[in-house]
Amino acid sequence: MSAVCTAREAWGADVPDWIIALAKECDRTSQNQTAKRIGRSASFVSTLLRKRYSAGLEGAEEVVRGALMSENIVCPVLGAIGRHVCLKWRRRAGSFENVNAQHVMMYRACNRCPRCTGGDDG
Repeated sequence: MSAVCTAREAWGADVPDWIIALAKECDRTSQNQTAKRIGRSASFVSTLLRKRYSAGLEGAEEVVRGALMSENIVCPVLGAIGRHVCLKWRRRAGSFENVNAQHVMMYRACNRCPRCTGGDDG
């Protein structure tokens, strides 16, 4: 069974467009390669496709829309970036790391940004 069929069977008529994009990428490549592309595990992809993901879907949606659907947001510091890149920086903003100037700058910017909900979203 294709990943698209699996998603449609699990989600029914309410299947979101980003789940279809995820399923199509799995069919085009593989579930494991798709997981690597979005920076998550194959089991994460599987639970999303089968509508068994128990955490909030907002972070997962941002990752898929950014990595697979090329959706961008405008960051006040970096300019136009993928939604998945924004999510990566927001996660890092949960704790301060004095690794380099960009990390410090993004820590400060992300913690002031209305998109950030404390660094652990998604």
